[in-house]
Amino acid sequence: MREVLYPLLFEENLQERVWGAGNRLREFKGMPIVENDKIGESWEISAVEGKCSVVSNGPLKGKTLCELVDEYGDLLMGKVVTNLYGNQFPLLIKFIDAAQDLSIQVHPDDNLAKERHNSFGKTELWYVMDAVENAKLYCGFDSPISKYEYEKRVEDKSICSVLKQYQISKGDVFYIPAGRVHAICGGTLIAEVQQSSDLTYRIYDYDRAGLDGKPRDLHTELAKDAIDYQVLDNYKTDYNKKLNKPVCISSTQFFTVKLLEVDRAFHRKLYKYDSFIIYMCLEGDCEIAVRSTSGYGYGVKPPVERIFLKKGNSCLIPASVADFDVVPSNKNKETKLLEVYIDNKNFNRE
Repeated sequence: MREVLYPLLFEENLQERVWGAGNRLREFKGMPIVENDKIGESWEISAVEGKCSVVSNGPLKGKTLCELVDEYGDLLMGKVVTNLYGNQFPLLIKFIDAAQDLSIQVHPDDNLAKERHNSFGKTELWYVMDAVENAKLYCGFDSPISKYEYEKRVEDKSICSVLKQYQISKGDVFYIPAGRVHAICGGTLIAEVQQSSDLTYRIYDYDRAGLDGKPRDLHTELAKDAIDYQVLDNYKTDYNKKLNKPVCISSTQFFTVKLLEVDRAFHRKLYKYDSFIIYMCLEGDCEIAVRSTSGYGYGVKPPVERIFLKKGNSCLIPASVADFDVVPSNKNKETKLLEVYIDNKNFNRE
């Protein structure tokens, strides 16, 4: 008999990057410091081939997320999500420490990614957790540009001059649909929610060598047909903060992301979304305490009824146990979380 599902924690999955340096992510996550580290990303929850997250708590410890998707299907992901994505977990959750500027890049949409790579496209969202003074990022075009001009500006290394540049600070949000040219710049700590894809078309990389010492490849031609050349007035997401109330900062067919800032126990009953729920803990810490499994007909207690979620870590709550309390551990300090799920109301059904 299969175990009743419960809130899942995962083993650390740190990734070196050429633009990563230092121990900022390790410090953020409360991990031991390592000399000469070049960690740039923490893959919190991943089903990307070769980088699948491994459960670290409860009876399912040692199982991969990919194995659980195959074994539990809609009990883990939700019926609507499973119908749409089959046995493919649709999201990739990361923390990013940009010690240096990332490359100017773009991601293909679902159609182009399927045609070229048999993969999901890559739409993503950034939540700025911290930024040094005068930190910036690039997002979208600041002025119109043709495909011909794009090629010339890549050739003469002037592509940044036609991109929209933002001075950023803690709490800023940017939604990056596939096709939008973008880059995170140095001195920035980011929480990233994205489609489950590792596809990036590198447009410009400052003539930088990779971790292997060799020049990094550019994808000028591939990017040319993936880019959305539309110019918008503003690419930044505006929202209003509210204590002890979920604040939606993005809701699309790919994911819904809400900001929760709480200083008291907070009940969440989310069966109506028919989706898994992910929490990324940005500040403070809390307990996730399951109230019921009755939403999927269990009516029995899970083997793990509560977990402790600390700053810098993430958890996955299966769709079948999406009735729970978020309980901050310190009543004198707020806990800040990103809540991520797939809202079935955002899908067009024919």
